[in-house]
Amino acid sequence: MENDELRIYRGEDYTVSKNIVIHQPTLDEICRYGEQDYYSMVYQLTATPQQLKVQLWDMGIDYTHITPFELFSHFLYRLYPPEKTSILFGNLDFTEFRLLQRREDDAPVLCQTVDGSPVIIDAFTYTVITDYLRQVHGISKDERLPANEATKMILIEDDRAEMEQSKGAEHHSQLKNLISSMVNSEGFKYNHSQVWDMKINAFMDSVKRITRIKNAELLLQSGYSGYGISLKDIDKNQINWLGELD
Repeated sequence: MENDELRIYRGEDYTVSKNIVIHQPTLDEICRYGEQDYYSMVYQLTATPQQLKVQLWDMGIDYTHITPFELFSHFLYRLYPPEKTSILFGNLDFTEFRLLQRREDDAPVLCQTVDGSPVIIDAFTYTVITDYLRQVHGISKDERLPANEATKMILIEDDRAEMEQSKGAEHHSQLKNLISSMVNSEGFKYNHSQVWDMKINAFMDSVKRITRIKNAELLLQSGYSGYGISLKDIDKNQINWLGELD
């Protein structure tokens, strides 16, 4: 299912089903919630087994033998009560879901009843939710599988070493640096008071777009000056500041 890029950029709420509506927060809402807690929740909700390979391995689970929906429906959905998820899902209470099997095909589904209507999250619905959250926040989906057992163990130990290294590290706000850079950048139309009303996707898009515009201007200036690089050697995509962002 393709997400509507323009609606995401505009910041509209996204209706997955009657009782599952995803709200795209503003910078102000994320700030009041807590930036570190917010991104931790988003990354957990969208995590693939590849991103939690160490934790799964320590539980006796081979991350290459479990699907993203199995990870979510067996472990992750219980982690966040409604007061935590309300910034994204309103009144929907994930802790009320129960893992059942669908009669038609015995597929696992999460189910609860809200106002007399069943609310169901199956593998497809979960994919719709997480694909949307990833696109809003610019999160990549890691589904890489190791070529062999030796590589798998190396990847697990590499991740374990990285986790140990990051233990106790002081948290620094990434949004603060981006917001500070943008409100002090020529071409950004929001001041310090106005920027907080921006939806997160539009703000991150602005960060990338202004960076792309500045880079294109520098390349063109260098090319036209006669003393820099040759315009013939420049990738046309690098000077097309109206193009798709990475």
